[in-house]
Amino acid sequence: MRPLHPIDFIFLSLEKRQQPMHVGGLFLFQIPDNAPETFLQDLVQDIRNSKSVPIAPFNNKLNGLFWDEDQEFDLDHHFRHIALPHPGRIRELLTYISQEHSALIDRAKPLWTCNIIEGIEGNRFAMYFKIHHAMVDGIAGMRLVEKSLSRDPEAKSIVPPWCVEGPRAKRLKEPKKGRMKNILGAIKQQFETTPKVMYELSQTICKDMGRNPDYVSSFQAPSSILNQRVSSSRRFAAQSFELGRLSKIAKALDVTINDVVLAICSGALREYLISQHALPKKPLIAMVPASIRDDDSELSNRITMILANLGTHKETPLERLYIIRRSVLNAKERFKRMNSNQILNYSALVYGAAGFNIVSGMMPKRQAFNIVISNVPGPREPLYWNGAKLDALYPASIVLDGQALNITMTSYLDKLEVGLTGCRNALPKMQNLLTHLEDEIQQFEKIVAQENPKLQAVG
Repeated sequence: MRPLHPIDFIFLSLEKRQQPMHVGGLFLFQIPDNAPETFLQDLVQDIRNSKSVPIAPFNNKLNGLFWDEDQEFDLDHHFRHIALPHPGRIRELLTYISQEHSALIDRAKPLWTCNIIEGIEGNRFAMYFKIHHAMVDGIAGMRLVEKSLSRDPEAKSIVPPWCVEGPRAKRLKEPKKGRMKNILGAIKQQFETTPKVMYELSQTICKDMGRNPDYVSSFQAPSSILNQRVSSSRRFAAQSFELGRLSKIAKALDVTINDVVLAICSGALREYLISQHALPKKPLIAMVPASIRDDDSELSNRITMILANLGTHKETPLERLYIIRRSVLNAKERFKRMNSNQILNYSALVYGAAGFNIVSGMMPKRQAFNIVISNVPGPREPLYWNGAKLDALYPASIVLDGQALNITMTSYLDKLEVGLTGCRNALPKMQNLLTHLEDEIQQFEKIVAQENPKLQAVG
């Protein structure tokens, strides 16, 4: 038994019926051509018969303010095998995932579930895995599932995802004496960062706020339909895009792929809001999580956030792209002057009030950002599960009161995998954003096909 970490407690406290606090992943597999008709049934049976023992955090359940090991672990409570009406289209699959992602996880048991879904067109099957954010963050959860897969198409050994040792399980094995030493060292580092953090904070106040047009403050995000209270109903939409297309655009315009990703999201959001007669006059602000890990340790979350001006008030794609580029560079240049601990403390001071507002809901009409847009690199080699090739993996995330849409992306092989999670009631026809994303990519492709595309940008 061990006490809840403060972050665990926050995620658990935020949860309510209309605000489930789990993250998930949809994994789509291709059944081998030479596989027997019982391939999927055999795979499911092998998982059920596996002698592997669930490990932390998958064997942990809540006990008041503590995590306790579940002494009566029941796999049937967590692992399910279901079938879509044959042949199930991707549309039916996404409808099912939307329904599953809307449902709370039973707190009397370890906070995760895994569904194997058969009957998908194209001789495919899917796995949908969801886990409470108090147990693991979304990307780490997907990485745990990836670790249960193989790079060998001939490998037949199946280790269920909930039996794969990850960073948290390793930390729990660390001797208490070693853990205390790390804690004391971390406290010492916090004190050492104070002078630099206060200097950078003073520079921000004196030089950036109100004077630097590329600085994005935590007070300038406009009100929008993306920032409503949410219902319990979710819509999940997903699609793959070729990374090569984005790479060509980035190279031609001398920007990063992440800049292009934010630009196509900006254009898609602009078109969607115009279709809903709800485009704010001021530009939308995106919160973009950024890794600041400077070592190979696995301790704690080492991320900060960059506030990016999406330039949605501008009509042309290039104008939006260069506004995004400048605002992101402004934040990155500031962070270059600090080490990771200094960045964490700086972010806590600058964005702490915004975070408290999200948690408390005290000022529902004020927000530091309009949307979270995450883009995390994924595996570049093909993965297999008992010989079945992983075709795609789509992340599903959290929406909150005041944050009705989340765009999460990861890469796999030569594709950008996009997962949209939104409140079905707050954002009608949210899935149309996928069409708008494709339209924006085509807009940029037309621009880079012309001579001197940068000359079209204004400002």
